[in-house]
Amino acid sequence: MFGEERERRAAALLDAYAEREWMIVTAESCTGGLVSALLTEIAGSSRVVERGFVTYSNEAKAEELGVDPHLLTHFGAVSSQVARAMAEGAIERSRADVAVAITGVAGPGGGTEEKPVGLVHLAFATSEGSLRHIERRYGDLGRSSIRLAALDDALTLLEEALQAAP
Repeated sequence: MFGEERERRAAALLDAYAEREWMIVTAESCTGGLVSALLTEIAGSSRVVERGFVTYSNEAKAEELGVDPHLLTHFGAVSSQVARAMAEGAIERSRADVAVAITGVAGPGGGTEEKPVGLVHLAFATSEGSLRHIERRYGDLGRSSIRLAALDDALTLLEEALQAAP
């Protein structure tokens, strides 16, 4: 469904997290649950995937993840501040050890000069307090390609989270 390479990466991630007895939570906006779907495509994922939040609207980000409405108003949903807050909120509202969060403009519409189609912010947070953010400007590759590129970067962040912890 997701392709052999993505499924191989996901299986390796799940094994590494299971070995550490860590759980993952996702907080997704523009990917609409793709990260959770990929992880749960792998048999045995329940030992690692704690839960997933799909918070597409600003209201959902505030209600489900506790994102401060001021951040949404001042910086917008597609911002480093909101991606970080989504990751931190997912950690606070779950029993997971690592959260990955994604918010962006997948298109085809909705982009602006400041926040064009293809702009995606991703973050991970850990229960130990580590926090990392990356910004990607994929360009207007088409909605599906942007969402899959964000999925790949989310996997990379989950791999990096393994290295960030003691």
